[in-house]
Amino acid sequence: MDALHLRFTPTGYVVIFPQDNLDHTIDALLDINYAEDFCLATDFEPVFIADLMAAGFLVMSTEVKEEPYGAEEDAEPQYLLLPKLHLIRSVLFFEDLHVKRSLKPLLSRYELGVDRDFERIMSRCVAIHGDDWLTAPLRENIRLIRGLDKPRVRPVSFGVYRNGELKAGEFGVVAGRVYTSYSGYYDEDNAGTVQMVLMTRYLRDRGFAFLDLGMPLDYKNALGARNIDPRYFVELFRKARKR
Repeated sequence: MDALHLRFTPTGYVVIFPQDNLDHTIDALLDINYAEDFCLATDFEPVFIADLMAAGFLVMSTEVKEEPYGAEEDAEPQYLLLPKLHLIRSVLFFEDLHVKRSLKPLLSRYELGVDRDFERIMSRCVAIHGDDWLTAPLRENIRLIRGLDKPRVRPVSFGVYRNGELKAGEFGVVAGRVYTSYSGYYDEDNAGTVQMVLMTRYLRDRGFAFLDLGMPLDYKNALGARNIDPRYFVELFRKARKR
């Protein structure tokens, strides 16, 4: 898809469809210097969502708040997908991982669990942060992707346990040698940072290329993450997803 064939809403957002070549769509977005973080999509099929993730989008969702004219008050809620490429992407290269001296004694107090409590962790993220973007239909399709035969991506979870009890966790998506973090939480001071450090080391030791942290935030920068432009991110992502 070249830039001339991108489809826009009247408000200037690009709309993506399942039949689109998503790599070409991203190339076209980069070519026109698309100034929005989000695109729009209406198809909630799990294969399509997995394809968006495999292309490098971080897939979010939202409920359409405005009811169409003439709609009944008890009508079913309507949702949109929000594939997000990020105008600035936070990426942690493993050699840049910074662990504060005060945190190091705490690392041995926790055990890292990989994909041990996926449903519990995703539900806890919603309980703490809400479902403004992690909507019910998106969560259901993330579950369905986990059950697909040979999906292009795999949603996974990471948690840290102390004395057998889950204290912090997050979930995200693996595409080739890239793990993209979606949402996380903690129920104990420092446990969230411990979880990120142990998870980062786990990914490094298993040959991943880098950790994709999505939106830049101060706590990510404190761990050593770099803020990179989308063109560089796509270049790195495409190399890493092949394996």
